[in-house]
Amino acid sequence: MTIKLRPGTPADAETCGQIIFDAFSAISSQHNFPSDFPAHEVGIGVASMLLSHPGFYSVVAEDDGIVVGSNFLDERCSVAGLGHVTVSPTQQNSGVGRRLMQHMLDRAEERGYPGVRLLQSTYHSRSLALYASMNFDVRGICSVVQGPQVREQVPGRTVRAITSADLDRCNRLCFRIHGHDRSGEVGDSVQQGMGLVVESGDRITGYTTGIGFFGHSVGEGNDDVKALIAGSKEYSGPGLIVPARNTDLLRWCLNHDLRIVQNMTLMTIGLYNEPQGAWLPSILM
Repeated sequence: MTIKLRPGTPADAETCGQIIFDAFSAISSQHNFPSDFPAHEVGIGVASMLLSHPGFYSVVAEDDGIVVGSNFLDERCSVAGLGHVTVSPTQQNSGVGRRLMQHMLDRAEERGYPGVRLLQSTYHSRSLALYASMNFDVRGICSVVQGPQVREQVPGRTVRAITSADLDRCNRLCFRIHGHDRSGEVGDSVQQGMGLVVESGDRITGYTTGIGFFGHSVGEGNDDVKALIAGSKEYSGPGLIVPARNTDLLRWCLNHDLRIVQNMTLMTIGLYNEPQGAWLPSILM
């Protein structure tokens, strides 16, 4: 087997998307968990989005000219986020995943990112071992929850759509919570019409780029994030990701008929500041 790596292009979307579906389906079924990608069309759609977005760097692995894996690096913000590293089931456990990961870590170092973050499915011990062996530190466990829309008005909080006029205040709030902003993601949420802000009086006290797998949220406190969850019309993808040690927020979700689908491990290399408020990560962190 001779593996070569090259940058991904939009033309790779169908092949990479099929591998994403196949890889996640095989691993999740081995552990009796639902797949993050319930149909191959979902995998292709995600691959197409990541491969065509200028804020993401992508790499594919080829064996004798045939694509056998891919990985994605979110470069929209000051801290890089690693997306799905997926390898065709026929090539797993052969070192392809490690090659893809090392390429991305080298890329992040070359571009001067102070930190890299990812979330991995906790039930998948092989990927946990891979990331730990590549010097990722475990920062906590998060629970993916899904269920019916919460219909509750949080006292003292008003939720509305985010606008471009909110960007500076949202970025300052994120910096207060995480020690860095996520301006690229927040800007995308304005353009896509996905973002929300929560206000207390005349102050923005929280925002979300979308309640679900690919959106992140921050708030001064749990009431701000609860208001964002209740103000969202849907919880996209497998669900929203809740830090498990925030027992008040997780219990609130469970008491509103949301249910835990799976747990995920938050892992980082380099810069990491303990969040100083309430937050929900995205799958890209």
